[in-house]
Amino acid sequence: MNKSKFFQRLAWAATGLTLVVIVAGAWVRLTDAGLGCPDWPGCYGMVTWPSSTEHVDRANAEWGHVRMVESGKAFREMFHRYLAGFLGLVILALALLAWNNRSRPGQPVALPMVILGLVIFQAALGMWTVTLLLKPAIVTAHLLGGMATFGLLLWLSLSSSPRKHSPTLPARAQHTAVIIALVVVAVQIALGGWVSTNYAALACTGFPTCHGEWWPNMNFAEGFRLWRGVGVDYEGGVLDEPARTAIQMAHRLWAVVVIGVMAWLLVRLWRAEDLRKLAVVAGVVLLAQISIGIYNVVGGLPLANAVAHNGMAAVLLGVLLVLLDKTRLRRTE
Repeated sequence: MNKSKFFQRLAWAATGLTLVVIVAGAWVRLTDAGLGCPDWPGCYGMVTWPSSTEHVDRANAEWGHVRMVESGKAFREMFHRYLAGFLGLVILALALLAWNNRSRPGQPVALPMVILGLVIFQAALGMWTVTLLLKPAIVTAHLLGGMATFGLLLWLSLSSSPRKHSPTLPARAQHTAVIIALVVVAVQIALGGWVSTNYAALACTGFPTCHGEWWPNMNFAEGFRLWRGVGVDYEGGVLDEPARTAIQMAHRLWAVVVIGVMAWLLVRLWRAEDLRKLAVVAGVVLLAQISIGIYNVVGGLPLANAVAHNGMAAVLLGVLLVLLDKTRLRRTE
C-alpha cells in the first residue's frame, strides 16, 4: 500500500472514530456523567477509575468533599476520555504523515495541522468542562468542537480521495445552495447543544405547542446569556422555566427554518441527475432527525433516542459536506 492510500484510509478511519466519540460524549452527558470524575485527566487521582470497594472508599476519603464516587458515571466519563485520547493519537499520526509526505503532489498539509490544533483545544475544553463544573458555554463549545473535528476530518478524507468523475454543470450550480443549508444546519446544531447543556430538552410539554400554547412565557435574555458565574455547579441546570422554555422554543423555531431550507435544497438537487441519490439520502436523514427530535419531547427524552439525535445531527452535517464536495471543482480538475 502506498503512502497516499494509507493516508486516505487513516483519514476515513479517524472520521468514523470521531463520530463514535461524538455519540459517546452524548451518552456521557445524557446520563449525567459529565462530572463522573471531579479531576482531569485522571479520575479521583487514578489512571482508570475507582471500581473496587477499597478504591471507592479511598477516593471518597480524599475527594468526598468535592464529589462522592459513582462508579458507573466514573467509568462512562473515563471511557469517553480514553476514546477521545485514542482519536487524538490517530490525528497526530495523520499530521505527521502529512508533514512527511508534504512533497508529494496533492498531499494536504495545512488541514491536518489545523485539525491537530483543534483536537488539542478540544482536550482543553474537556478539562474546563470538569473544572468549571459543566459551564454551558464550555460544554456547548466542546460539542461544537467535536462536530467541527468530524466535519474537517470528513473534508480531509473527501479531498484526499480521488473521484471518478468531475461534477456536472447542473451539480456545480447547487454549490451555493449547499453552503446556505450547511450554515443553517450548523446554527441548529449549536442551538441543540445549548438546549442540552442547559437541560432544556423537556422545557416544553407537548408538541407542536409548548405547555398547550403556541407562544408560552419565555425569557430569551436570560436563556441566551452565554457566560455566567464561575464556581457554580451547572449539573441539572440553573435556569428557571421561562428561560429554559425560550431555549427550547428557539431550537424548535429554527428547526422550521432548517426544514424550509433543506426542502428548497432537495428540490434543487433533484435537478442534477448525478445528485439525486444523495438528495434521497439527505431527505431520509432529515426526516429521521425530525422524527427523533419530536419523540424526544413526546416520549420524555428516552436515552437511546436522545443519543441518536446527537449522532444523526453529525450524520446530516456529514451528508451536506459530501454534497459540498460533489458540487465543487477541485484544483486538479
